[in-house]
Amino acid sequence: MGKAFNIGLAAFAAIGSFLFGYDSGVMTDVIASNNFLEFFNTTPTSPIIGAINSTFNGGAVFGALFGGVIMDKYGRRKTIGIGALICTVGAILQAAAYHLAMILVGRIIAGFSVGLLSMIPVYQSECAHPKIRGLIVGLAQQMIGVGFIVSTWVGYGSAQMPDNSSFQWRFPLSFQAVPAMLLCVGMLWLPESPRHLIATDRLDEGMSILQKLHYDGSNEDWIQAEFSEIKMTIDAEKSNTAHGWMIMFKVPQWRRRLLLATLVQVFTQFTGINVIGYYQTIMYKALGFTGGKELLVAGIYNCVGPLANLFFITFLVDRIGRKRPMIYGIVAITVALICEGAINSQNTDGSKRGLSIAGVFFLFCVTVIFSLSFGPVSWTYMGEVLPYQIRSKGAAFATGIGNWLVATFWAQVSPTALGSLGWKFYFVFVAWNLVVTLPCLILLFKETKGLSLEEIDLLFGDRALGHLANDMEKNREAKKDVMEMAHVKETTSV
Repeated sequence: MGKAFNIGLAAFAAIGSFLFGYDSGVMTDVIASNNFLEFFNTTPTSPIIGAINSTFNGGAVFGALFGGVIMDKYGRRKTIGIGALICTVGAILQAAAYHLAMILVGRIIAGFSVGLLSMIPVYQSECAHPKIRGLIVGLAQQMIGVGFIVSTWVGYGSAQMPDNSSFQWRFPLSFQAVPAMLLCVGMLWLPESPRHLIATDRLDEGMSILQKLHYDGSNEDWIQAEFSEIKMTIDAEKSNTAHGWMIMFKVPQWRRRLLLATLVQVFTQFTGINVIGYYQTIMYKALGFTGGKELLVAGIYNCVGPLANLFFITFLVDRIGRKRPMIYGIVAITVALICEGAINSQNTDGSKRGLSIAGVFFLFCVTVIFSLSFGPVSWTYMGEVLPYQIRSKGAAFATGIGNWLVATFWAQVSPTALGSLGWKFYFVFVAWNLVVTLPCLILLFKETKGLSLEEIDLLFGDRALGHLANDMEKNREAKKDVMEMAHVKETTSV
């Protein structure tokens, strides 16, 4: 089956990332619904709106951490299926809400499920061929973007209903149950991660799945070498480490890798992308776009990022790597935010049409630049930088704390900050990016492009695992010889 099966598997699993994007983006239109605001007796910039968004993110913190517990025990595939099932329940509760407590509980449950589903990049990275891992894991960000697109246009269409109809917000909230049920059922037919199978001593199944994922008709020796490398690394780590969460904080090399996985998620949040995603309709209203125009602009905004992301993961990420796009990206995003803040400072009432259009332009620049850098790279880097023994728990910690906990904070404070600080709020992100993100990217992060997950272990140094480093080096040379021989045969046959 090979490459086509690998991409198809990753794309279907990324329905979970679609739910991530949809459930994150759906509130953009829901909080703009006059019926919703009247029904819950609130306003777009009130703490209640912040609470509705932050409870979702708070639930995702615990969902991600819970994912770290069950992924090793029950496997990657079942974890994704459980997350999809819980998401269905959350969607029903939100759509049927008749008081604030009910929608808050629904948002918490939906957030918990999305926290579980944010473990999907781990599954994708463990199934991916090293040469296309950027594309494979980048599909997660692609589907997050598609989820935002669908949520926006479903919301925009629903907003055309009269203000006395709760269809304006109940239908967008219920729609997510459809892909959730599809994912829950479909995961029954997808295979388990080969690395999880090998780690749980299901060696024959692990080899079979590796062949399905990577066999191209002539690379049996390469697959055997890959299998040996995976088993060698996992066996060495098992014999030298203890179980539990604390081990990833005690081993120096693992602690550093956990730090990088967490930081890349934190830095992603400090680009401001999720604040824009949640509250862009408020931003557009401040720029003078009202009367439904703010929803239309939001719909166009949500289409731009995924197009840029698709271009990046298809043509660039596995060629130019991970580190450079993040460095260039954070510089460009910071410039765009400075321009956005400066423009808003001269157009506080949104009456200057030219400046309002320029303000929208720079918000669009942020999503394009993000989609050419942190959007796909953050998930890829997190999934590949962690060693197998702590990959599930490490990804759970990095996602739960670095992504969702920080997102919870921004979701809660942003409506109030936008209302009281206005254009000055953009410079909070500017300051962080210049003082913290950029220096850390330059000084701490390592390039991982084109390396197998086991070769990345060597990139961060031998952890006193006996002769693992030497054995891995020999295995790597054997794989190179196999690839060179295959190339020679191909050239000769031509």
